[in-house]
Amino acid sequence: MSEFWEDAFQEKNLMWGEEPTPLAIEAAEIFKQLGFRKILIPGFGYGRNARPFYEQEFEVTGIEISGTAIKLAQKLLGPEIRVFQGSVDDMPFDQDAYDGIFCHALIHLLDAGQRKKLILDCYRQLRPGGMMFFTAITKDASTYGVGEKLGTDRYRTKDGVNLYFYDKDSIKEEFGGFGLFEATKIDEAGNGKPATRFWKVVCKKTEAHVQN
Repeated sequence: MSEFWEDAFQEKNLMWGEEPTPLAIEAAEIFKQLGFRKILIPGFGYGRNARPFYEQEFEVTGIEISGTAIKLAQKLLGPEIRVFQGSVDDMPFDQDAYDGIFCHALIHLLDAGQRKKLILDCYRQLRPGGMMFFTAITKDASTYGVGEKLGTDRYRTKDGVNLYFYDKDSIKEEFGGFGLFEATKIDEAGNGKPATRFWKVVCKKTEAHVQN
């Protein structure tokens, strides 16, 4: 591939730009303050949200289904990054226990069974005292109710993307058994795109609360 077309291909695929979401920066700061070391990022993408964790010198492991995204991440972050290629449906990819987990804008792309498995798999790989951050699209988003209805609060967009829209009750239902202690709404705009309303969902695994 020529240098020109390689650059054009990379620009097209960096759809959210190279800057991390503010929540990734916040999570990295919190994890650092808590003395965390090992971080898991399901839905690694091309690595923009992993950057704050590398900058804080965490030991980062990613999971990403797209080989193209992984190659882009290697260009942005370096070839030595540790990323398992595969679907989060196939977790776990290792038997490590992680101090922190950061999962951005992934869970709402999954169906009910997949969402349940992802939360459980992440929680199982979280060490006691560890913390996990998720972001999930809310029913306040402008795309809620638009497109083909697939089920309760789940729609297929005109681009063929399936989205499940969370409200307070569904957050509690899906995360309540996994150390949920914060669910707040945040706005995120990226790379010239309109702001999208997300839930910030934070769970903590205590010594006394270990899910089998």
